[in-house]
Amino acid sequence: MNLRLIILPVDGSEHSRHAVEYAADLAGGMDAEIVVLNCQPPVPAFLGEPNFQQAVEYRDAEAEEILSPVRDYLSGLGLRFRDMAVEGAPGEAIADVAKAERADLIVIGSKGKTDLEGLVMGSVTHCVLHIAPCPVLVVR
Repeated sequence: MNLRLIILPVDGSEHSRHAVEYAADLAGGMDAEIVVLNCQPPVPAFLGEPNFQQAVEYRDAEAEEILSPVRDYLSGLGLRFRDMAVEGAPGEAIADVAKAERADLIVIGSKGKTDLEGLVMGSVTHCVLHIAPCPVLVVR
């Protein structure tokens, strides 16, 4: 199997950090590029100004707080990667990015920040498993 591109959704959770390490090992061994992806909820337009802009700034700062340590870790390993923050329902957004990027693999943590989202597996991971256009590797 030859991996060219790995999608790596991150949310700052412990399971997400394990997925980062696993994806880094895979990418390093196969010279694959990693797309580090953070999904944020849409900001409702009805908030009006200045509330709308403050909510956007808060969302962008949260995405940066999650992406920055992953960026530092992958840079330190000398791996090829790029990162992006997208807006939308996480499961669907991850699948959409994987399709648009023609990813070979999605590496995702088994649970996100909220363990209540699923009994055995997080609801985002469960969604990605069902709609992803490529294989999905779930990391505990």
